[in-house]
Amino acid sequence: GFDSENLYIEGDNLEVLKLLQETYLGKIKMIYIDPPYNTGNDFVYEDDFAQSTEEYLANSGQFDDEGNRLVANTESNGRFHTDWLNMIYPRLRLAKDLLSNDGVVFISINDNEVDNLRKVCDEVFGGANFVSEFIWKSRQNKDNRNVTGVSIDHEYIICYQKTTGLRALKGGERKTEQYSNPDNDPRGPWASANMVGLLSAEQRPNCHYDLINPQTGINYGKPEMGWRYDKNTMAKLIAENRILWPVNSTGRPRKKSFLSEISEVLPGYSSVVGNDIYTRTATAELAKFFNKKYFEYPKPVGIIKDFILQSTQKGSIILDFFSGSATTAHAVMQLNAEDSGNRKFIMVQIPEATDEKSEAHKAGYKNICEIGKERIRRAGKKIKEENPVGTQDLDTGFRVLKCDTSNMKDVYYNPNEYDLPQIGESVDNIKEDRTPEDLLFQVMLDLGVLLSSKIEETVIAGKKVFNVADGFLIACFDENVTDETITAIAKQQPYYFVMRDSSLANDSVATNFEQIFATYSSDTVRKVL
Repeated sequence: GFDSENLYIEGDNLEVLKLLQETYLGKIKMIYIDPPYNTGNDFVYEDDFAQSTEEYLANSGQFDDEGNRLVANTESNGRFHTDWLNMIYPRLRLAKDLLSNDGVVFISINDNEVDNLRKVCDEVFGGANFVSEFIWKSRQNKDNRNVTGVSIDHEYIICYQKTTGLRALKGGERKTEQYSNPDNDPRGPWASANMVGLLSAEQRPNCHYDLINPQTGINYGKPEMGWRYDKNTMAKLIAENRILWPVNSTGRPRKKSFLSEISEVLPGYSSVVGNDIYTRTATAELAKFFNKKYFEYPKPVGIIKDFILQSTQKGSIILDFFSGSATTAHAVMQLNAEDSGNRKFIMVQIPEATDEKSEAHKAGYKNICEIGKERIRRAGKKIKEENPVGTQDLDTGFRVLKCDTSNMKDVYYNPNEYDLPQIGESVDNIKEDRTPEDLLFQVMLDLGVLLSSKIEETVIAGKKVFNVADGFLIACFDENVTDETITAIAKQQPYYFVMRDSSLANDSVATNFEQIFATYSSDTVRKVL
């Protein structure tokens, strides 16, 4: 519904990424995608439509709902890698511009294209912005089918950042269990730390000395590799009561290490991810929602949720333009439920038809988008059921937008097609099957207004009026709009006002239109479709 700021966009992701350019430029904190791995039977998008009938019949891939062709990229294709790269490159170029300066991109991939993908990303994001090639042990059981005798048990997630040198990920979890405060030290919890040195007497002579407790006179001697600190530093530690002295001279003095003094910087996040989470875990996760297996290789919620936690803030926008089974949307909602976040997702998926023999098709899901949307609904419902108290305000809804050709008719008149009297009549230059909502979202994109903005629908003098982002944009696409509606809108002093060319009831309203705005809101930018 309109009240959700999450978006699910159906269409070819290349076109969608172009449409999002202006509105979402620099606004996306994290992108995760799971593109086709180019295994020889994946479909890739055929972006070039200039081909002869023979070529077309030779390719004859399937179409999505919008008539974009999806073509199987078979290994026998002489341009096997090239076709895949031609598909991924322009999409990554567009995606980069959507990332915020501190934005991060994660891409799942396997051995088939990992080296090519690294090269493409080096070119698009810059080699200096490579963060990591994460390794995920995705296969739980050995695969004995490989001729070479190797079971390929892992996949990669490649990570790049938009700006060089920033801390891309927050870091690993810090273990704090060993800190306690048995002696009520006013400095708080502490752990006992080793003080034995690491260098020989030749390398660091000033750290080789007998250590004596000044209070008791016990001499603890010196370890073979000396101490970690020289005499001056050690004297300071003793004076500050930071040394733990053993009862016997044979014991080894240790240092109090205080939890409060540990650096803020977390330990590094491991480049090996998804411990004990496998593809089959993800398949089972998804099958739980549908009681059937609809996707071959879905990604696990846990891994993506962890990446989102690592690389976003609580109000960030996360984009996935190969949405598939919509795992990313599920992961965003799940994490929000856990840390009271307010992250938003934008999912993009081409409505690729489901195979007629597949379980999904038999269950009535005509294309992948239908499964993805239903998964988000069911996951959202389950998350709320599991934690009814903490998730009252959790946004599990989403707006569905379909990316089609422009809403405007191509208006080219041939003079001899018209009888003369028609010329003075107003012509509606908008395609017949477009709803007011279609036009509203087009206007929002044209004006760079976030598609997730608050939209309120009201009726003024019998006409439907959209108020976007608290009066920033007001639009009315109904026919026969009268002075009364226009006056009410002008009095709200929107920044933008948009209507259809053919909307105004008659010529006198058209004349008054300018006058009304001049009176009540002369600064409003007025646009006519």
